[in-house]
Amino acid sequence: MTRVFNFSPGPAALPEEVLRTAAAEMLDWQGSGLSVMEMSHRGKEFMSIAAEAESLLRELLAVPANYRILFMQGGALAENAILPMNLLRGRASADYVDTGEWSKKSLAEARRYGGVNIVASGQDSGYTRIPDRADWRLDPQAAYVHICSNETIGGLQYPEYPDVGDVPLVADVSSDILSRPLDVSRFGALYGGAQKNIGPSGLTLVILREDLLGGALPCTPTAFDYKVVADNGSMYNTPPTYSWYIAGLVFKWLKAQGGVAEMARRNDAKAALLYGTLDASDFWLKPVAREHRSKMNVVFRLQDESLDEAFLAGAKARGLVQLKGHRVVGGMRASIYNAMPIEGVQALVDWMREFERSHG
Repeated sequence: MTRVFNFSPGPAALPEEVLRTAAAEMLDWQGSGLSVMEMSHRGKEFMSIAAEAESLLRELLAVPANYRILFMQGGALAENAILPMNLLRGRASADYVDTGEWSKKSLAEARRYGGVNIVASGQDSGYTRIPDRADWRLDPQAAYVHICSNETIGGLQYPEYPDVGDVPLVADVSSDILSRPLDVSRFGALYGGAQKNIGPSGLTLVILREDLLGGALPCTPTAFDYKVVADNGSMYNTPPTYSWYIAGLVFKWLKAQGGVAEMARRNDAKAALLYGTLDASDFWLKPVAREHRSKMNVVFRLQDESLDEAFLAGAKARGLVQLKGHRVVGGMRASIYNAMPIEGVQALVDWMREFERSHG
């Protein structure tokens, strides 16, 4: 079996060790005689899997005791609706920072349930930089302030999380959770789909401060009411059990590797290697402002776009796949999440240098 280096933005590469463990346990989880996919979500076997996964995540992120962790379904796109349903809590509006495609989706969905104040937008820069915090027009009466910590499509990332005062800060952390240290206590809520740094698609994580539970809009489906989900230990309805199990294996792997601090060190090294190669030559276009470049999703273009298909074909022949940029922005995108080893980035860099020598 030959495995490729998968640069997909999601569903993304998983650690090989995790996949091997899941394969070994596929038919019989730890002597139970059952596959995890066959287990009752209320049975003692799966309850132990669920409890361990939550405990590991609390440890990895140092989640304070007054925060609840919810294991839900629907992805971040569903949370764009579920979040305002739960967190408007009688307020007229919420503040949103527009930094790209995922921010736009979030604020458009929130408008269905209440007012939206766009406190700052990167549109004028072509979404190549995050608006300066000093220019944000925050509403002190807003229900919350929403950001997307890493724009997967545009390749922008907050270098540090903003201070927004007493209004709860909420972040879509789908594509950079567990990739760098994160002070959970600075947020009212964090949410993200699992299919980038945590596990397979189907699972969505919400980390929520307890004082924000309750008061959901009357239109909120019961299964999406954060308080109901929290009160039932994420078991009000059948959760995505297998995705939850794989997430737990990833959390174990992360802990064994040295935790979030070690992941940040590795991710810094991978990003430095790739961006260093891009910056060394005008053969490549780098659209994102240097200070806001994502360490998870590296976007770039060829000066001569007629070479795109040749570059991608050569990459695929070398086992480097899923490098084509999103249709909205074009070009290339290398997603280098936690599970991407530095060897994969080195192989990409080697191909980039070879391609430039033959086409530059």
